[in-house]
Amino acid sequence: MPEPLVFLNNNLIPASQAHLAIFDAGVVMGATVTEMTRTFKQQPFRLGDHLDRLFRSLKYTRMEIGLSKEQLAAASRELITHNAALADPDDELGLIHFVTAGELAVYAGSAGRSARMTPTVCAHTFPMPFELWAGKLDTGAHLVTPSIRHVPPQCFDPKMKYRSRMHYYLADKEAQLVDPDAVALLLDLAGNVTETSGANFLIVERGTIVSPTLVNTLPGISRATVIELAAKLGIPFVEKDIQVHSVMNADEAFTTSTPFCALPVTKINGVAIGSGKPGPIWRRLMTAWSELVGVDIEKQIREGAARRAANPK
Repeated sequence: MPEPLVFLNNNLIPASQAHLAIFDAGVVMGATVTEMTRTFKQQPFRLGDHLDRLFRSLKYTRMEIGLSKEQLAAASRELITHNAALADPDDELGLIHFVTAGELAVYAGSAGRSARMTPTVCAHTFPMPFELWAGKLDTGAHLVTPSIRHVPPQCFDPKMKYRSRMHYYLADKEAQLVDPDAVALLLDLAGNVTETSGANFLIVERGTIVSPTLVNTLPGISRATVIELAAKLGIPFVEKDIQVHSVMNADEAFTTSTPFCALPVTKINGVAIGSGKPGPIWRRLMTAWSELVGVDIEKQIREGAARRAANPK
């Protein structure tokens, strides 16, 4: 029976044969940069933007993969075409790219000492797990600010998307002690709001979308889509430092991320935001986003979740 393929070190191979060495730098040190792209109608959305950011991360981390963006894009499209043919016609795929610093023959001593390592390059796909977000379309998400703080930009630039994410893991675990379904919203060392482990965070104040600055947040591709859609809809967008006080008193809030596009946030630290229900700006953005991609995104999430519930694997 045909199985999904994985792109690993310039080869398309069956997923069951794709493995990393236990001494790969991605395992040993978390030295990994990554991207996630999703499909609409089983075609990748903003793949070029994701690969542009990946290659900026590669340059920042001094990883030379021996492939051009065009070559990696072509391999990625071939991967999606093959794997989509094996999926349900109504499914969408998440496409993951990750690059590690390579295999470490010896990793005692200085972390960055091994020279001329060959990076490990991988791309793989999975069906989008719509069931994770369907309920939040109605209730909104609950965000909790934990004691764990975001890694400051003095350590490494947040414009790099990376997998050294222990602080996110610990933050989410702490948030879940408050509410098992909560997600951590990290603050920086000065108490300013930054982002969650997988999404940018935005609030709405008097009809204006307000974003934390990019000093300590990833410039998300979905966030960029919101900026573009807001401009078309005549909704002002600004960046500034915001604190939990501002979030608690916002009219509405939402997160943006590749898998779900935009998801309402209706509560922070147990306190309702605005009406405590998904807000009108979020709804306008989702309608515009659906028109942009030619897919009713909310409907797709709900139907995908129902389909998964009816046919669990």
